[in-house]
Amino acid sequence: MNRKSINYLTTGLVSLLFAGMIASCTHDDDSPAEVTEPPFKGLDESYTIERFRVLSIPTNTSGAVSWSINDSIISQSGELEFISTKAATYPLTLKIGSKGNDKVYHSKIVVTKETGTLSKYIAKVFDFRPAVGQFMNEIPEYDQGNTAAEMLQKANGSLVGSNSTMLSLGGFGGYVVFGFDHTIPNFDGRDFKILGNAFFGNAANDPRSGNCEPGIIMVAYDRNKNGKPDDNEWYEIAGSEYFKNTTVKNYSITYFKPNENKAPVPGTENWQTDIEYIRWQDNLGNTGFKTKNTFHSQSYYPLWFSDASYGFTGTRLKDNFYDQSGTGTYWVGKSYEFGYADNAPNNDEASNIDISWAVDQNGKYVKLPGIDFVKVYTGINQEAGWLGEVSTEVAGAYDLHFKK
Repeated sequence: MNRKSINYLTTGLVSLLFAGMIASCTHDDDSPAEVTEPPFKGLDESYTIERFRVLSIPTNTSGAVSWSINDSIISQSGELEFISTKAATYPLTLKIGSKGNDKVYHSKIVVTKETGTLSKYIAKVFDFRPAVGQFMNEIPEYDQGNTAAEMLQKANGSLVGSNSTMLSLGGFGGYVVFGFDHTIPNFDGRDFKILGNAFFGNAANDPRSGNCEPGIIMVAYDRNKNGKPDDNEWYEIAGSEYFKNTTVKNYSITYFKPNENKAPVPGTENWQTDIEYIRWQDNLGNTGFKTKNTFHSQSYYPLWFSDASYGFTGTRLKDNFYDQSGTGTYWVGKSYEFGYADNAPNNDEASNIDISWAVDQNGKYVKLPGIDFVKVYTGINQEAGWLGEVSTEVAGAYDLHFKK
């Protein structure tokens, strides 16, 4: 509308015409205007990034793209995500388009040493929500009146740094979420290790069996750089059992708070016939009880949880413990081949994890430049005789690529 038209409008007519003009400019579907990305104008002369940080260079193109350093192609994505563990200068070449009709751009990436001090170990525990279990309220220890925030702080004390100790996650679904002070790179081979308390039994028929309590591993790359793990950033590490029909996806379980005054008391006369303790039910129509054993007499329900019930959803692995003795005296848990926490001794290759095993919700592999956060949860819902529930333990984690 030009200035002459505006001046023509009288006071009584302005509101009516202006409202009509707005209505005529409004689309019925309220669809947002299409946003077009600005055309690619070329590379900067150089880019600077600290080591163990991800440098992102977008091109806003859907055509053929090739990024290379010297003569080695490092990416064919429209956006380069580059990370290095070494302080050095890398000559960068970008080609856009097909042969004979491509454009070539040159730049360099300057990787500097970090200004602060980095650690290869866990830097922070973001969340700790265990399931029920025999080590609950003991590892870490619950003191009367402790809140969830105080128990989270105790979890930090257990896992942060090089002198980490153990944290028990309880039965299926119990989890811990932790992060690092840098991005762990996704390079060829395995990238990080998760520590547990798994070991192989000398008397086990299978040499890779013993005390193995596999935990599902989730990983997240902090793409928006907000310093916290967001819900839409998580991917599951597809271990050796992920694609098998014995693995249940989207398995849910609910635990119900017991009446501790009626709980079985270890060592009493009716102990062996009255061990039903914490009731659970799942989304497959199954119900059962987590039992109480003679080794731990405290409450197995997290005492800082006030709810009458709580639950978890995730990937459930096939039961891995079996009674080798046949008389209930010797139970062993079989180690799965790869991709799980607390699944093999800490000095075993199976406790090392490859970021390239990460998959999305549809089971498709994803390409991440690295990860900043890890979530571990117990992947088994099983009672192993006198040993009690199968529960994943986490005793630390570290970056396999980190060198000072």
